[in-house]
Amino acid sequence: MRLINTTTLQVVEFLSIDVPPYAILSHTWGNEEVTFRDMMLRLTKDLAVEASTRIEQKAGFIKIQKSCELAKRDGFEYIWNDTCCIDKESSAELSEAINSMYRHYGGSGVCYAYLVDVSLSLWNSRWFTRGWTLQELLAPSNIVFYDKDWLEIGTRSSLAELVSVITMIPTSVLEGDQDLKSCTIAQRMSWAA
Repeated sequence: MRLINTTTLQVVEFLSIDVPPYAILSHTWGNEEVTFRDMMLRLTKDLAVEASTRIEQKAGFIKIQKSCELAKRDGFEYIWNDTCCIDKESSAELSEAINSMYRHYGGSGVCYAYLVDVSLSLWNSRWFTRGWTLQELLAPSNIVFYDKDWLEIGTRSSLAELVSVITMIPTSVLEGDQDLKSCTIAQRMSWAA
């Protein structure tokens, strides 16, 4: 598993038995995401300063910086971000990552859900319309929502009633009072629809 060091912003690889505590970022992808390759190129000594600067000016890099700041503030030395911790040029690695996604989110100490299109209301956020966010919403033990300016909106628990209305997921599941396994497959599939 690869993680980003929250101080150096370098990608570090860990064996599955040696993975340290980490935070995780949930977000919707934009046009300027930073890839694993970009993160590796950034560290290349021969890379022209302008090329490195171009990578660091992408909206996706700012997202990495802000999420690292949050994780570091919360005591995490590492954070996982799907755009740059997975080498999507490797189909085998991408396939493995997709199959491990629920485990990655479930193993995190905290999940930061960055809602780039939210300033005042969660209702219209694209984040809630993505199929991927179902596992990103339910797997972590702790999830905190942030708006487009990286201001905290609330937690899954504090926003459970509103999130339930948006997603149709019962508040008892969102608050952890009802085990996800007790819900029928049909129920779970309806949440993803």
